[in-house]
Amino acid sequence: MSDPVTQDQAEEAVRTLLRWAGEDPAREGLIDTPRRVAKAYGDWFSGYRVDPREYLARTFEEVEGYDELIVLRDIEFESHCEHHMAPIIGKAHIGYLPAGKVVGISKLARVVEAYARRFQVQEKMTAQIANCIQDVLQPRGVGVVVEGAHECMTTRGIHKRGVSMITSKMLGGFREDARTRAEFLRFIDVGPGR
Repeated sequence: MSDPVTQDQAEEAVRTLLRWAGEDPAREGLIDTPRRVAKAYGDWFSGYRVDPREYLARTFEEVEGYDELIVLRDIEFESHCEHHMAPIIGKAHIGYLPAGKVVGISKLARVVEAYARRFQVQEKMTAQIANCIQDVLQPRGVGVVVEGAHECMTTRGIHKRGVSMITSKMLGGFREDARTRAEFLRFIDVGPGR
């Protein structure tokens, strides 16, 4: 990685874009815009400052031998496409088959959030979430399904609204056992009209 960019450099980049678009960054309504945009980017891309694996470090083993499917669905996320820097808005669904230990469900949502708050392509984000859970928890299987609406397609280019993309990553028992995969997909019931 190159040297860190300063706050002043980030704000000057926003001023440059404003001038490029035909605006005057010194006009009243835009004077504070560079600061606001830099602050927003700090929030939108906060995922670069965390290690999602750390969220899964604390597990619970007192589960009375529970080894059936665990599903957390409808985890809302906001991300940004790495090709156009446009928003991707959607939901992630996670399932796993525990192997003697479970993790607090909020930690699964935090893993989604950490990867979503980076520049992304949905396929990569889906795989990153699944691989992180598999690597850290070592469950008997992981399934991740992500539904996303891509503003790079709805607000520019082809301008098609109401379109969503669905991606999935199945590992272990979710990939090898059609019954487990079907149970997971039934639990999350992805798609319109559910």
